[in-house]
Amino acid sequence: MSLLDFLSREAAVVAPELLGATFLVDGVGGVIVEVEAYHPSDPASHSFRGPTPRNGAMFAGPPRVYVYRSYGIHWCINFVTANASAILIRAIEPTHGLTKMRKRRGLDDVRTLCSGPGKLCEAMGVTGALDGKMLDRPPFSLALAPSPAAVAIGKRIGITKAVDAPWRFGVAGSRFLSKPFPKR
Repeated sequence: MSLLDFLSREAAVVAPELLGATFLVDGVGGVIVEVEAYHPSDPASHSFRGPTPRNGAMFAGPPRVYVYRSYGIHWCINFVTANASAILIRAIEPTHGLTKMRKRRGLDDVRTLCSGPGKLCEAMGVTGALDGKMLDRPPFSLALAPSPAAVAIGKRIGITKAVDAPWRFGVAGSRFLSKPFPKR
């Protein structure tokens, strides 16, 4: 399946299938361990109120990335999926370019380098200049996992609307998550 075909499905279906994929920007990155799905019918989604200059990449279709600033401070990267939906990349397990990531973040602890959407963007060198770029072309590299990861499911975090949607997915037991999943 091509990356376009893979991402041309609903975000909540694609999101858990991204777990275990290796995501790199200019050769720096690692294994995706946590994601969140957003759909335009969801009031927490940036596409909920329709197209704007900020969210235009969401309406341009996959396989694009949507990059925005959170609270005017941190960059966040999303993979655009079908119907103006997107998947926020929340955390990765760093595996490539550790020296660059440590320098960019100013710390050594590999566990905390990319344990949150803003942290991973800083470590991977993601900025607004990448907004709307195609995920299947440089500087990006995305290799899907050869087999499905064990998935933990929970409520999304860091939002105030539609907080009960169980659209946060993580690799069960990963020590690189932004926040642990509740025990079931």
